[in-house]
Amino acid sequence: MDWQEISGNWVLVPRNPVGVIHFLGGAFVATAPHLTYRWLLEQLADKGYVVIATPFVNTLDHSAIAKSVLLNFERALERLQDNSAIRKRYLPIYGIGHSMGCKLHLLIGSLFNVERAGNILISFNNYAARDAIPLIEQFNLAAVEFTPSPLETNKLVQDRYNVRRNLLIKFTNDTLDQSTALTELLKQRFPEMVIAQMLNGTHTTPLGQDIKWQTGESFTPFDALGQWFKQQAYRDLNQLKSIILFWLNPLSNPIIS
Repeated sequence: MDWQEISGNWVLVPRNPVGVIHFLGGAFVATAPHLTYRWLLEQLADKGYVVIATPFVNTLDHSAIAKSVLLNFERALERLQDNSAIRKRYLPIYGIGHSMGCKLHLLIGSLFNVERAGNILISFNNYAARDAIPLIEQFNLAAVEFTPSPLETNKLVQDRYNVRRNLLIKFTNDTLDQSTALTELLKQRFPEMVIAQMLNGTHTTPLGQDIKWQTGESFTPFDALGQWFKQQAYRDLNQLKSIILFWLNPLSNPIIS
């Protein structure tokens, strides 16, 4: 199974798909999601999910970005529906976002009429421009703000967000995360349909890659440290993968490592 570029998206198509995932990454790593999130996305594709990862470049107009990534996703989906693997079959569509990608999925679900079986929101943050872009204060641009602003985003979600089933994932060592307030907003809108999950890790855990650690002729303390680091990174990554897969398909009952 190889990555292919379709209508501005990076796509993985498994042989017998069971669902479609629209993936949106974080603000500064979203331009090449098939590289920055490769391990996690390939693991999901291995379990039968068509992965459509849409790149984007961050600007102040987040509504425009949401519209653009949705259009690119829908174009790719139309192209894929010409493929016999998913033709004339109903496949549930899930949104998965990391960091800013969560905000974009929230905007998509609030501003546009989309059908989603659910959204997975990992390490959500909704900072004002002055907090997200340090140079703004240095250049005396305090009036510059994202569109919509954090308060406007919360109001949109509260009034118009139409994706009922949601999983919010927060990591233990993530100072950028703002999932707690979002969880309360969503629970007010869709009681009993929102799950919040705390996992070990940091804001960058979803970016973890396959670490190839080669030891020398003799096993040194440095090699032991490297192996420990690899085990820790994979423990957090595998737990994230398992939680996502279990939420997507509770009957799968994966073993959480």
